[in-house]
Amino acid sequence: MLRKLISDLLAARRKAEHKACGSSTREHSIADRATSNHGDKAIGLSPADFLRRAETLVAAGRLAAALECYKACVRTYRGAVDAYVGMGNVLVDLWSLEEAVAAYSKALELAQRSSIFSAVLFHSHYLSAANRQATFDRHRQFGSMMSMPSPRAFALSPDPDRRIRIGYVSPNFTRHSVGYFVEPVLQHHDRERYEVYCYHNHRMSDDTTARIRGLSHAWRDISHANDDAVEELIRNDAIDILVDLAGHSKGNRLGVFARKPAPLQMTWLGYPDTTGLRTVDFRITDRITDPRPDAEQWYTERLLHIDNLFLCYQPPADSPPVERSRRRESEVVFCSFNNIAKVNDDTVRLWSRILAEVPTSRLVIKSASLGFADTVDRALECFERNGVAADRLELRGWINDRQNHLELYNTADIALDTFPYNGTTTTCEALWMGVPVVSRAGAAHMSRVGAAILGCAGLHDLVAQTEAEYVDIAIGLALDRARRMSLRAGLRNTLLSSPLLDQAGFTRRLERQFRTAWASWCDLPRFN
Repeated sequence: MLRKLISDLLAARRKAEHKACGSSTREHSIADRATSNHGDKAIGLSPADFLRRAETLVAAGRLAAALECYKACVRTYRGAVDAYVGMGNVLVDLWSLEEAVAAYSKALELAQRSSIFSAVLFHSHYLSAANRQATFDRHRQFGSMMSMPSPRAFALSPDPDRRIRIGYVSPNFTRHSVGYFVEPVLQHHDRERYEVYCYHNHRMSDDTTARIRGLSHAWRDISHANDDAVEELIRNDAIDILVDLAGHSKGNRLGVFARKPAPLQMTWLGYPDTTGLRTVDFRITDRITDPRPDAEQWYTERLLHIDNLFLCYQPPADSPPVERSRRRESEVVFCSFNNIAKVNDDTVRLWSRILAEVPTSRLVIKSASLGFADTVDRALECFERNGVAADRLELRGWINDRQNHLELYNTADIALDTFPYNGTTTTCEALWMGVPVVSRAGAAHMSRVGAAILGCAGLHDLVAQTEAEYVDIAIGLALDRARRMSLRAGLRNTLLSSPLLDQAGFTRRLERQFRTAWASWCDLPRFN
């Protein structure tokens, strides 16, 4: 009954959204024809017609219908690259990552575009069965595809002690995870020794954008500029160290980094893996997430290790206070506010085991994709196959207001991290709101971020090495109400005195690495 009620409510919402989107009569006609079993060239639809209608269906929240529209397009026009890309995008939101990667891969077969290659690489990290060697090889293939002639010489003074110009390149100088971690560094940079340029590759801006812009010596909007133009802009700005903050995530400008517009190039924060580009000299990391010597073989970049942790967190200034739990002693609420793309079948299986062992518990999952009714249906079916009834779940979509998002942690007791792709911002937020996080550590960087963050908070015992240990830790914490109450009351103060929030100290450690790398370039002719 509950599942039917949820489905009915979501169907009603979907109907209202569809009505509100204001589709034209022609678009509705195209939709009917595009998703029918008779879609072929005889019905007179061009690829653009299919794509427009699919985009309209996505805007209306009708993902399953949009997927059928894309499929009809590729059945009719087998070389429709953009339809395969659109199919991949929809499948990600539908929580079908294997199929999404397959769709992006098909698009890449048809067109060797760097953006499509990046989509394949990025989304492959969500797959539980991803092969590390194969993934690394694909990154190197990307690097080979993007290889350029030798870069022009740099007319820069090789003085190791002079003021250095650092350029940060990102599509996410906004209220975004990357923004939360880069803003404190920009706040604490030594202005006498470092001059900061920000290259923003997004048309959107918000209050975070305004603050970051105010913290930079120079602000460049590159969202409308091609790679050649951005290369010239960076060269004219005489940047000494250029830092990529996106990796293969959406909106990256790796095509610029392939051109080597700065003598030293680094990657940091936005992506849990190598860029694959030989023109990127260093990857900024730490000894927990990328321990030597094993980690070095998986990167085309050299590793710059920052002491303690590779990032620092800046909690929102408007964070709500941590509230004392008002639930009955036997009630436990688990949560995961990670992108649901990180939640694979193995994770669902483990979470279901935990729920079964703690019968008075329930699980709250919040993700933007759960704003779509079709995705909710898939999630409910997946947990049902693992023996979890709908009334044990609360599935929430995007919460636009940051304060309300953080407030939701006050309704939870324990956060369950994802594997193999750990959370980062979500782990920091949960701890800041007094909610302990149970994480599982693996071999790759993306599987060790939870261990690094929890280690900074002194919570090493909440890091599992195996599936069985992960389940046992979660159950043990669920049964230990006294410890949970103690953590809820004290975690925020613990973080305030931890390396995770030592923003000035982190920036000094980062600057030392910048200065060391710069001195090496100045001293060694091979860097020039």
